[in-house]
Amino acid sequence: MLKAEYTTNIKRNHSIGLMPAIDHIMKEADIFPKELDRIVVAKGPGSYTGGVRIGGVSIAKTMAWTLNIPIVSISSLELLAYNGMGHAGYICPFFDARRGLVYTGLFEGKAKELHLIKKEQNIDFKAWLDQVKEVQKPILFLSQDLYIHQKVIEEKLGELALFPSLSIDHLPRPGILAELGGEKLPVESTHALTPNYLRLVEAEANWLKEQGKKSNE
Repeated sequence: MLKAEYTTNIKRNHSIGLMPAIDHIMKEADIFPKELDRIVVAKGPGSYTGGVRIGGVSIAKTMAWTLNIPIVSISSLELLAYNGMGHAGYICPFFDARRGLVYTGLFEGKAKELHLIKKEQNIDFKAWLDQVKEVQKPILFLSQDLYIHQKVIEEKLGELALFPSLSIDHLPRPGILAELGGEKLPVESTHALTPNYLRLVEAEANWLKEQGKKSNE
């Protein structure tokens, strides 16, 4: 049973705001740390320097290790896709990755199950839309960054593009995260759990590129 959940869509430093939010919600729900029996976290994809690494996975791992309780994780895209489970068909969650790129994947909702149809990837959004258009079926798009890309989605897919009427439908729900973590996800190694970035950090990519040049000299 869900006791409480806390959602915010404010652009700020997650490493500063997350722990006070956790403290607040536990006090509101009258829950003590010793009563927790599992930690659940969304592991990305997302920015290397953003909330995925600092504000999410690191804090979740620290809590699981300190309290000596299991930890489980789920894709942030899959978590968002569950907001569209009332839509019997294709669901496309995405996060803006700048420079025309997105983190995305294509899911299909059937009954109470969600199936990954096209693997999660970091891709040019226009190229992605050309791919998903080939299914020739309506697709529900979910993203807090929808305002950036909605025009191009409509241009590419026309009437095949569907959008929820409520803005809250575009935000990952902590209550859904808790439900999935309590029932469907396998326990993971606390120390081995790592964020999913789907692409190399820019500095690492540049370094590898430079090493490739040197090896060809």
